[in-house]
Amino acid sequence: MAGRADDPAPAPRRLIGVPELLSSAMSGLASTVDLAFHRTVLSRPPPRGTVDGLGPRDRIAAMRKLERELAIDEHVADPDGFFPEVSSFSPEITSVRAPRGTVGEDWRWPSNIPLHFEAHADRWARHPRNHTAFARFVSVAGKPSGRPAVLLLHGYLAGNPSFEARVWPTRWLLDRGFDVVFPSLPFHGPRRRDGKPPPFPASDPRFTIDGFRQSMTDLRGLVRHLRERGAPAVGAMGMSLGGYNTALLATVEPLDFVVPFIPLASIADFAREGGRFNGTYSQRQSQYRLFERIYSVVSPLSRQPKVAPSARLVVGARRDRITPLSHAERLAAHFDAPLSVFEGAHLLQVGRESSFREVARMLGRLNLLA
Repeated sequence: MAGRADDPAPAPRRLIGVPELLSSAMSGLASTVDLAFHRTVLSRPPPRGTVDGLGPRDRIAAMRKLERELAIDEHVADPDGFFPEVSSFSPEITSVRAPRGTVGEDWRWPSNIPLHFEAHADRWARHPRNHTAFARFVSVAGKPSGRPAVLLLHGYLAGNPSFEARVWPTRWLLDRGFDVVFPSLPFHGPRRRDGKPPPFPASDPRFTIDGFRQSMTDLRGLVRHLRERGAPAVGAMGMSLGGYNTALLATVEPLDFVVPFIPLASIADFAREGGRFNGTYSQRQSQYRLFERIYSVVSPLSRQPKVAPSARLVVGARRDRITPLSHAERLAAHFDAPLSVFEGAHLLQVGRESSFREVARMLGRLNLLA
């Protein structure tokens, strides 16, 4: 077919140079690292006695029983009723060492939610550190209060605030006028017990659901505390499991901007990708549908975001083998948000600078950058 007069000229062909070859090699290595981490850390055999450890028929029966118990439609329609009410709090504040020119504080406050599933109350009680919420607050020394704030949420196994400050572009955000807050998700970071793997998320959907309920209560309280102390805007960004929590928070609490970064979007998708469903094809499909249904009460795909359309952005990684790009695509479609994709992977985020430039452009359009 002949081209139209207004067709753009074809891009000239060019040889691949050394920088491109190095970038491609690094992206391939990053993907390999993701696969190794998934096999050795995320693919542990399910504990006996849990839903994951049952045969397909018993597993489907157990999930159907839980589906009947949950009153799912009611909870999806009423997030304020399902996620415990947040009251004002005054955190216990401890000053901490911070990089030159900045000030740091550790905030702690009670985190005791009424459990939806009392059956695991004893297991919950065995983690006393988790009963105290934690966040590290970082600002620029000598600057007045009343700066916008951004919550930066970590992934699974992470949550050490000193490490997270190096993972995120912390200095860039501080220099552009933001206060930076590093919350620890339930059972992570300072809330973790004895260095053992966090029990949240768990193979037991009931424990996982209550973990997300606790997370939303902690984060909603933190957002409101930041507003009460004078922050004119509060937004959130999160990676991986933190991306899931960030997206979920955006559907239950009004935020000024939201950026799920290499996010987990669907627990059912993650379980299927990891080969967690068993039995025949029909039985595996039934388990997938039941997972989607049960986890919809704490899914960011179940409710619309309470964030302006212009203040939403989703970031995915093309070589991600832990939360593949399909998660970011699904979340971006549900949020009706732009999707920024960089070439690297989940753990080695090669090329992520291009996506952070997209974040900067969005914040600039929102007039939030100093």
